[in-house]
Amino acid sequence: MKIAFIATYPPRECGIGTFTNNLFKSMLINDESREKGHEGFVVALSDNELTYEYPEEVKMVIRQDHQKDYLEAVKFINLSGADICILEHEFGIFGGQSGVYILPLLHRLEIPLIVTLHTILKTPTYNEKAVLQEICKMAHHIVVMSHKAIEFLVEIYNVPKEKISLFEHGVPDIHFNPEKCKKEFKLENRKVLLTFGFVGRNKGIETVIKALPKVVEKYPEVLYIILGKTHPNVLRHSGEEYRIFLMRLVKSLKLEKNVIFLNEFLDEQDLFKYLYACDIYITPYLNEAQITSGTLSYAVGVGAAVISTPYWHAAELLAKKRGHFFDFGDFEGLSTILTELFDHPDKLKTLKKNAYQYGLNITWPKTGEKYVELAEKILKEETKVIAESDTEMDLLILPPFSLNHINRMTDDTGIIQHAKFGIPNLKEGYCLDDNARALLMVLMAYRQMKNMRALELSPVYLSYIHYMQNPDGTFRNFLSFNRNFLDEVGSEDSFGRTIWALGYLLGNAPNDAYYQAGRLAFFNAAPNFEKLKSVRSIANTMIGISHYLKSNPSDEGMTERLRNLANVLVLHFNENATPDWKWFESVLAYDNGILPLALLHSAEILNDEKITRIAIESMDFLTKHTLKDNYLSIIGNEKWYKKDGERSVFAQQPVDAMAMVLMYHQAFHLTKDKEYLNKLYTCFLWFLGENDLRMSLYDFETQGCCDGFEKYGVNRNQGAESSLAYLISHLTVLQAYEEFHKTD
Repeated sequence: MKIAFIATYPPRECGIGTFTNNLFKSMLINDESREKGHEGFVVALSDNELTYEYPEEVKMVIRQDHQKDYLEAVKFINLSGADICILEHEFGIFGGQSGVYILPLLHRLEIPLIVTLHTILKTPTYNEKAVLQEICKMAHHIVVMSHKAIEFLVEIYNVPKEKISLFEHGVPDIHFNPEKCKKEFKLENRKVLLTFGFVGRNKGIETVIKALPKVVEKYPEVLYIILGKTHPNVLRHSGEEYRIFLMRLVKSLKLEKNVIFLNEFLDEQDLFKYLYACDIYITPYLNEAQITSGTLSYAVGVGAAVISTPYWHAAELLAKKRGHFFDFGDFEGLSTILTELFDHPDKLKTLKKNAYQYGLNITWPKTGEKYVELAEKILKEETKVIAESDTEMDLLILPPFSLNHINRMTDDTGIIQHAKFGIPNLKEGYCLDDNARALLMVLMAYRQMKNMRALELSPVYLSYIHYMQNPDGTFRNFLSFNRNFLDEVGSEDSFGRTIWALGYLLGNAPNDAYYQAGRLAFFNAAPNFEKLKSVRSIANTMIGISHYLKSNPSDEGMTERLRNLANVLVLHFNENATPDWKWFESVLAYDNGILPLALLHSAEILNDEKITRIAIESMDFLTKHTLKDNYLSIIGNEKWYKKDGERSVFAQQPVDAMAMVLMYHQAFHLTKDKEYLNKLYTCFLWFLGENDLRMSLYDFETQGCCDGFEKYGVNRNQGAESSLAYLISHLTVLQAYEEFHKTD
């Protein structure tokens, strides 16, 4: 069995790195593993451009904030011959928002995955919860170190209990003589208290310092050793502020002879000497939110007498008289406990004995053996199922269709353009693009579902379009919240999207009044159709004309306009296409699916073989570059994708996913090939997490859709464009599902 480990790793000074190093050695560097032929390697996480002299088992390094490194790493792992992967997860060691960069790596992993969770938050942010849930979904098995962790995973993160195992934090099997250790450090005549680990405000060290004066009064030989460096994240943001605060506190309480700071990150041999030399080990954390503590496990493992606040891990590990508790921040209570234990050495001895006996069961060799057994079991019972291209449409995983967020975003003028998270951003006002999309969406919702709220919203968006139309048939785009025009003539794109919505209205009007209002605006705009220059505005206009002609096929003048516009797209294609670049421009930019979609609509009406051929060729070209891994990977708007250049992954936007959904839907109408419905469904799943970041763009709490994702993660603003793109796509999936089963 060959095992790949992904984690931080020594010499990086990090508790997770120390854990991984011990796990690696306990699983692979022992006689039994060698006999069975087990081997492995480490992919190490490096922080903030720092470089380390890693040991030979580290075969690859991921720079924490470089997304490309994660993708290179998974390629390496998949080609390495590894049978199983073990990931050590901790917030803060992976790049992107809430560590989201690890998700694309895990999604591409072709071997089973075991995940060790070192922190499980009781009250996670939306992103923290989403990232951890996705990791748990992709994991074959999850390892935690406390019963509380299992409780949180099941109740907060909805992880199946049978997928979780509890392996307690391992303790190195290192033994020293306490008397010799005291002598080595010249502590023979001192009563030694110890706290070790990274120093930060949540550690509550000031509680111990405040407790000392009363203890020192009776036992002046007491020495409190604070062993450890300031946490790197604290150091970056606050420097040594906390350590200086502690040193001033020591001075103000006249404890200079009783407190010592050792600002070091020790290797395990020296660390264990201090543990054996101490009389009492203290973890004075300030609140209960600590699901795992490696320092506490080490102290129990060596048989130290431990006093601790009752944080989650301590409450479990120190149960059954394996330690003594004091309340959070209660320095007076701690004084009393310390004095009592020094007064009664027999009680101190009992604590040490109970801890030592328990520690015998949690040594690293035993913990490593549990991981080996779990890995072997997974390899015998499970294999990773690789997604197949013929996605089965499953409506059960779709959220219920909801207009709640659209209601929030709409007032009596129209739909607000942008949102701050899930609330309308009134400062940004309204735009024509979004009100046209909104009209299209509600018309679809009423046509398919007879949704009465959709019918009620229709005149709001239609009246906005009417209000923004100029006498020459063009449209303004932007309107401030106080209803002041912000431009004279809007973009060609906004014009085209409006014609699309109006054309759909003329083909699917819910009543005559709306039909007549739409017809007036549509034909007032018509003289401008052939003045358009932008290929996307032409494409949007062609889609609108096509919807109109489906219910008005005898309008020969409009049919010729459609043919003329289609020929413009054909000309663009012929000018830019080469054998390996079947596209209308020298760049794949934004809203790409709209261009083949327009030709697919035109082909249905014009029955032109040349238009049909170019529609299919350009669609296939786009498919090749966005669906090659059986999920939709949209061309990012960060830099786009220039011919003979590199494609941009970020920033991906929902309108592009919508265009792909609609494109494949129309391709099915034209060809009756069901494979296009499967591709349509695959593209829709982009909204629900089947994407490069493995994060859902749909917000199940607000029923809105996030604005896309950037390098750092999901942009959690839920503006009109993105939410409407999701709803139009959702409605298209529902329609496609019916059509899929009708053709069975």
